[in-house]
Order: sequence, then C-alpha cells, then structure tokens
Amino acid sequence: MYLHALATALPPTPFTQAECWALVQHSAEGRRLSTRSLATLRAVLQRDNGIATRHFALPDIARVFSLTADELNAAFRAAAPALAARALAVALVQAGLVGAQLDALLICTCTGYLCPGLTSYVAEQLGLRADAFLQDLVGAGCGAAIPTLRAADAVLAAQPGATVACVAVEVCSAAFYLDDDPGVLVSACLFGDGAAATIWRSVPGPSGLRCGNFSTVHQPEFRERLRFELREGRLRNLLHPTVPALAAAAVDQLLTGERDRPGARPIVRLVTHTGGRDVLDAIERRCPGFDLSASRAVLRECGNLSSPSVLFALERALRDGAPDASGDWWLATFGAGFSAHGCRVGLT
Repeated sequence: MYLHALATALPPTPFTQAECWALVQHSAEGRRLSTRSLATLRAVLQRDNGIATRHFALPDIARVFSLTADELNAAFRAAAPALAARALAVALVQAGLVGAQLDALLICTCTGYLCPGLTSYVAEQLGLRADAFLQDLVGAGCGAAIPTLRAADAVLAAQPGATVACVAVEVCSAAFYLDDDPGVLVSACLFGDGAAATIWRSVPGPSGLRCGNFSTVHQPEFRERLRFELREGRLRNLLHPTVPALAAAAVDQLLTGERDRPGARPIVRLVTHTGGRDVLDAIERRCPGFDLSASRAVLRECGNLSSPSVLFALERALRDGAPDASGDWWLATFGAGFSAHGCRVGLT
C-alpha cells in the first residue's frame, strides 16, 4: 500500500517538565506520596531525561490526579475525537480529499474506551459516508500504530480501489495516576497527548512511498511488565525496569528477521516508537549503526505519545529526505503484551 498523506496534531499548550513538577507539588495526591517517591519525581522531572516538553489535552491539567474515573472518561470522550479529527483533517487536505471520499477509517487508542468507538465520532465530524468501513483497535498499547497499518493493508488487499485512513490517537493525560510504585511514578513523567493520521491507497502517491513486509512478535510471558490495570475504574500503568531491554531485544529480533529475508533490500534507517531515553539508548546498543535522531527529537518535544509516536518520528525523519534507491526504512513499535511490530517504508 502507498502513502498519500501523513499529518500530526498536538494540544496547543506545551508544558515543561519543571511545570509538570510544580503540578505534582501543588496537588493533594502529590502531597500524599512518600518522601522517597517525591524525590524520584523531582529527580526525573528536573534532570535531562530526554524530554523537554509535553502537551496535554485535558482542559484543567492541574486537577488531573484528583479527577474521578467518570470525569477522566468524559475528558477522553471530548478530547480524543477532536484531536484525531484535527490530524485527519490536515491529512485529507494534503491528499486533496474530503471525508466523503474515504472508504475506510481505522483508529487505534489505548488511553480510553468508548462504545461506539472513536471512529463513530470522527466519521461524523469529518463527513464520512454512511457506508464507510469503520474499525477501532483498542488495547494494543504503545505499539498499535503498525498493527493498524497492517489492518489497512488487509482492507486494500480485499478492496484495491479503496482509500483508507488510519489514525493513532492518545490522551495519555486521561490515564495519569499517582502512587508510590516506581513504575507508576516514571510513567507520569513520560507521557503526552497527540494524534497522527495517514491516508493509503493501492496506487502510488506523490512521494511514491510504499509500506509493507509487516512482522510481529508476542511475548505474553512478559505481560505483567508493561500493561494497564484498572484501579477504582482508573487506568494505572505498570512499567517494569526491564522494559528498555525487552524493547531493544524485540526490535533487534524483528529487524534481523527482515534483514535476513531472501531478496530483501538493505535497511538504511530505523524509525522507532519514542519510548523513553533509556529505551532509545538500549535500542541503539542492540542495533548499532542506526540514527534514532528523529525519535529522540519527538521524545524531547512531545514526550512518549504512545501509539502515534512512531508516525510523529516518521514525519520528522521525512523532513531530512525520503527513502531512496539505496534502501528502505524500518519502522518499529513496541508495547503492552509484551509485543513489538515492524514494517518497511520505501520507494516502489
């Protein structure tokens, strides 16, 4: 399948890590943390952890830790469709299309739950036809963007003349949680909100970029090291210290498998989910020779956006120039499951 548009959207106001530390300090939930936990938060938010700013879609972020489960769900219902629609509206303009020309809309998220899903809201906002195929992918975590692209590839294989839009959108601030668990504390220091939209067809677009050769690895034995759980109706992120090593090993496994595939073109650039500074460091050690500057730039400006991150990084990497005849790029994501996913992006 061929890329016809790629667009991203962020909430308008950036928050520095110092401002995030102030939010914690002034919250009742922050004051209930142990001295050790406060020291951990201060250290992570005040030192250079690879993140300079994050964007939050919740209208009153100062109250985020005191909101009830119902309030957080209402905030997600308001923010996620709007953010997704913003990104997709720009992608439609890039492709010279209107919503009614889309045959399918696929949206992934893991930071909130709606029934009907986000596709229903976005389809309404952007004027999709009543017979457009809508599919929501929920629960795949930070790695969801590539499985969503793989689903789009299947739609185009079944209906070659179709135009398919994919959106990855996360309102991570609707899943913020504070307690004395170290992994929960680190999570509160990493994540931000954003959306990325792509449009695909079975014929080449202006860039000529093609996506394919999807691969996946699932490791359920490590499920408890990275996943959401529910506490009193609120999402609480479990994050184990071994996640950077797990992510790096999984990316290496997928990358090696693709490089060793008979007839495979060279892979000249690696574009990954941002994860965190330690995650990117671990990937660079396991996969030497690749420049992860695009992923690092997105991490610095936006934090870990969960599922849209890899598409933000792809957009950033394309500013330096697209893949050429020398070889393809390899996109890699990873997250809850534990799972990791990869695909090629290159010229026809």
